[in-house]
Amino acid sequence: MGDDLRVDMRRLSPGQQEALRMRVVAALREGMADAEAVRVFGVSANSIRNWKARFAFGGVEGLESRRPGRKAGELRKLTRSQERALIEFEPEQLDLDGKLWTRRKATELVRRLFGVSYTERGMGKLLRRMGLSFQRPDRRAIEANPEAMAEWVNVTYPALVKRAESEDAVILFADQVGVRPDHLSGSTWGRVGRTPTVTRTGKRFSLNAMSAISPRGDMRFTVFTGRFDTTEFLAFCQRLISGYDTKIHLVLDGHPVHRSKATKKWMAEHAEQIELHYLPAYAPHLNPDELVNADLKRTLADKTIIGRDRMELAVRSFSVASRSCPTTSAATSMAHTPFTLQPFSSWSIAQLL
Repeated sequence: MGDDLRVDMRRLSPGQQEALRMRVVAALREGMADAEAVRVFGVSANSIRNWKARFAFGGVEGLESRRPGRKAGELRKLTRSQERALIEFEPEQLDLDGKLWTRRKATELVRRLFGVSYTERGMGKLLRRMGLSFQRPDRRAIEANPEAMAEWVNVTYPALVKRAESEDAVILFADQVGVRPDHLSGSTWGRVGRTPTVTRTGKRFSLNAMSAISPRGDMRFTVFTGRFDTTEFLAFCQRLISGYDTKIHLVLDGHPVHRSKATKKWMAEHAEQIELHYLPAYAPHLNPDELVNADLKRTLADKTIIGRDRMELAVRSFSVASRSCPTTSAATSMAHTPFTLQPFSSWSIAQLL
């Protein structure tokens, strides 16, 4: 065992280090010589000189333990304007290949534009500090027309709302969906490094459904085994008419069935009862009924369905539950809920485009 009794400051907590500095400097101020302080307190002469300088420059506060590392915003590698430039473009617009940002791509961009090097871990910290997180992006079709969507949100739909109010009519958003037993969505917990498996039937069959939802969450639906065609669509419209004692303004996409000659003829014959309105092309996010479809698929993905009759029962059970309690529907809980449940004046264009 050695006889070196000097203090190893690295083994002391920040509070203990601070207390030792205070005691040493207090003793020095009372007249203790530097060499005596080295012997009594077991510290080095360099530490004595350092603490005396810290006290002379900052007083007692100069001896306090400080959080290690740089202060927030101190000695940044990038300016704030350079940091903001990282989120203004998609990678492919900057010749980085692809549309999804990764830490590697962001690191390469910073090196290329500003000559600054980051590790991927350091870049991750920077991106989080900027308020970003790694997410699964929503999809938008490249064929979509932003101007047409903006016109629908700002002009067409508000005019439709006023018209429906003046006619004491109801507005419904409708959509058709096909479901299969092998559809899988959602996540589950599992051991790290081992991908969980879910057993599904190997049989192939499908089922179609169509639903319509009002801005208040009132829902109507139908389930059918055949293909979606004009006959099925018009039968659904007839059921809607039978369920309401006022005119219906039905909002839907531009599916060929919705625009067929037979559909136009039937609509002309029932113009006092129902009228169609078409959403902009490639804009499913403007239709809250799409969220009902997504919720249906998530619900079915959590079940083992081995026959078409079981699937039809599951679809009908989901639809009845959503109709009876609309707040359980995806349309009342997802990102563009304001489009479904709140007055138009409270919507944000950024939520819809």
